[in-house]
Amino acid sequence: MPDGGYADIYSPRKVLDDPSFRVLTSGEAPAPDANIAAFYNPNHEIHLVEKPRPTPGPGQVLVHVRSTGICGSDVHFWKHGRVGDSMVVTDECGSGHESAGEVVEIGEGVTQWKVGDRVAIEAGVPCSKPACDYCRVGKYNACPDVVFFSTPPFHGTLTRYHLHPAEWLHRLPDSLSFEEGSLCEPLAVALAGIERAGLRLGDPTLICGAGPIGLVSLLSARAAGAEPIVITDLFQSRLDFAKKLVPGVRTVLIEPGLTPKDAAQKIKVAADGPVKVAIECSGVESSVHTAVHAAQFGGKVFIIGVGKNEQVFPFMHLSANEIDVSFQYRYANQYPKAIRLIAGGLINVKPLVTHRFKLEEAVSAFHVAADPSQGAIKVQIQD
Repeated sequence: MPDGGYADIYSPRKVLDDPSFRVLTSGEAPAPDANIAAFYNPNHEIHLVEKPRPTPGPGQVLVHVRSTGICGSDVHFWKHGRVGDSMVVTDECGSGHESAGEVVEIGEGVTQWKVGDRVAIEAGVPCSKPACDYCRVGKYNACPDVVFFSTPPFHGTLTRYHLHPAEWLHRLPDSLSFEEGSLCEPLAVALAGIERAGLRLGDPTLICGAGPIGLVSLLSARAAGAEPIVITDLFQSRLDFAKKLVPGVRTVLIEPGLTPKDAAQKIKVAADGPVKVAIECSGVESSVHTAVHAAQFGGKVFIIGVGKNEQVFPFMHLSANEIDVSFQYRYANQYPKAIRLIAGGLINVKPLVTHRFKLEEAVSAFHVAADPSQGAIKVQIQD
């Protein structure tokens, strides 16, 4: 690869500076054979674009993306233009990183794939160089030179044709749909959390937040043997959805004005005592406090959720109760596990998809995903 690594190969300027790149006007129908994609920009606009269809080079594969889920971070980049201080939308930027599709072209030297193969796309592509300590020891999610598709400035996988390194695709068994393949990405997030939290068979477990990550964490915790499991949310409709997904889960509604200590007391009543593991999926400060106060002596609060840059924690309560607090950044080495768990029937992600749109309807899909009143859990875009 060039000296600049994947950042050079997948430079966003190659798309933005191409003469064929253009933003479609509102209501404009794209050409039937165009490589279209959903892009956002610093003006908080979401729109379709036409962009060049890439040609795979050495070690690359061109994938016809057949299914892509809209993640909360996609909506956040559109609405707020940034996640933290390091991920900022500064130009037109392609969305999407939960994708699966079909191989349509292969580049020189690619032997593990052939046209027609069905694959899940792992969106984070690290440098993979031996000189990179993180890549060498398998913690490639910490690679400083990672290209994570849909994280600015790199364009995402919510497009018709996506170019990807051959070694960062994962084979889908015939029994898995493209939709299930795309859901391997949020499942990978949850599996990394379950693994790092050290959850064991029979551990009383709390999950804070019944959004998509909270729900896949619920599925994962159940598959790992957690019991009892309590899940919280601000909306009864999401708790009802969680109950249908895992009938044995115990639900706690967090009413407006409820203090974290009072919420924790409700959780302990529901769980028949304090929990050993709390998995926080919202990133909201008050929810973190609730998780801390619901944990037993020597318990663990594991934070998957993304929140504001600086937060206050109940320091002395954590100290006096030997409660460990841990965090997660993306995931590593989880895709093969996710595929095995879905294919083996231990985790059923199909019910998570509540809305489906065609690729040409991606803008409408984003509006549904961003509107809580629509009741969407996971919005899928299919082509």
